[in-house]
Amino acid sequence: MSTRKPDLDERPWRQYICLACGLIYDEAEGDPDSGLPPGTRFEDIPDDWECPLCGVTKSDFELLEKQEITAAAPVGITTFSKTPGIVVVGAGIAGWSVVEAIRHLDAETPITLISACHGDRYHKPELSVALSRGQQPGDLVRESAADAANRLGVRLLADTFVVGISPERREVRTTRGTVAYTRLVLAQGAKPALPDELPPSLCWRINDMAGWSGLQQQLAAGPRRVAIVGAGMVGCELAEDLARAGHTVTLLDRQSHPLCGLIPPEAGQALQESLTELGIHYRPDSQVKAVRADGDGKTVLLANGETLTVDQAIAATGLKTDNRLARQAGLAFNGGIEVDQALRSSDPWIHALGDCISLNGEPCRFIEPIQHQARTIAAAVLGVEAPAYEHRPPVVRLKTRSLPLVLHGLPKPNGRWAITQREGNSMVMEQRVGDTIVATLSLGQPMQSKAA
Repeated sequence: MSTRKPDLDERPWRQYICLACGLIYDEAEGDPDSGLPPGTRFEDIPDDWECPLCGVTKSDFELLEKQEITAAAPVGITTFSKTPGIVVVGAGIAGWSVVEAIRHLDAETPITLISACHGDRYHKPELSVALSRGQQPGDLVRESAADAANRLGVRLLADTFVVGISPERREVRTTRGTVAYTRLVLAQGAKPALPDELPPSLCWRINDMAGWSGLQQQLAAGPRRVAIVGAGMVGCELAEDLARAGHTVTLLDRQSHPLCGLIPPEAGQALQESLTELGIHYRPDSQVKAVRADGDGKTVLLANGETLTVDQAIAATGLKTDNRLARQAGLAFNGGIEVDQALRSSDPWIHALGDCISLNGEPCRFIEPIQHQARTIAAAVLGVEAPAYEHRPPVVRLKTRSLPLVLHGLPKPNGRWAITQREGNSMVMEQRVGDTIVATLSLGQPMQSKAA
């Protein structure tokens, strides 16, 4: 009997997931933008290849093996089982991640997933780089909600709103009826924080697929004039993406430089110059007073009396957690749902993760910790012994190809920044509090260390 190994080309295409940002590398599709043609096996990727979204190398990827569950009951039906199970509210990255983590440990416990949208699975960080790639909404969907629900044996309630939680009765009230739970997981995310001067009817918010799809349709006819309010991470990434897609972009911010408060002025100035070289008109120290409809376009009125006429306006002014459900359920709330090291809220039967939580009063709005949080919650709700969740400041990676930015650590207001290396447009900076390094910032292309 032959023991010959099958030829590599005979193997099915595999997928690998970035542990830092959740991007999936599909061998069948490759990464043509980075020089990896379709059909490039993961082991054939050079070691210095970087994740096209967050910049980590292939050592931070692991094989993605999807859970396959035989559903015990039809999925997506409108009647509810009388046997309470685990109810997850929110079908974003956090919600689906906790479902996957639970199914990894247990194939039978009933799970109901409630989503205010369709619930299709897509990678949210890709929204800020998709226009310049010419992608359509269908290109971004990794798996339909119905397919994922059937694969995982989940009862899916899509396009369903949660209107209340009754902790005493352990019930969730929805627009499609009342659902009982033994454990409840809140993964409702956060919503854009819109100041009064930015009316939601006139300003796009790129926080989900629906918002991105609407903007993409408006920009599909050809080059447009776009104003982006807010030069944080999302604002800078969108500005570059739109500029590379051929649109005329004005980026407005109240601060003196992009990412003010997160990076020092020297780095902010370098980032501003790189955006300007792309044709982006950066307007620092600009306070928007109002946005008004003007025929088919918009008029942006600044506090100094100046006006800008644009075709579309985008608000990138941060996020906030909706406290309605938490307050109504009596959960402790401090900028987000307060949770302990088991990601448990002040009600022992309710857990939470992702953008909607706060840890020691600080919101947790990065993709990187979600997989760890999901595994912690899965173990807790199933009664499986597991280490407590240990939160570490995630690595911040700005997806601006013109000048990549990577921040390790959490900058302190009283810290002192100093440039330790500089070469052309690239630099490395350290922030110290006393003699302790608390944050390290790399801007531009990686440089050789001094020891090298």
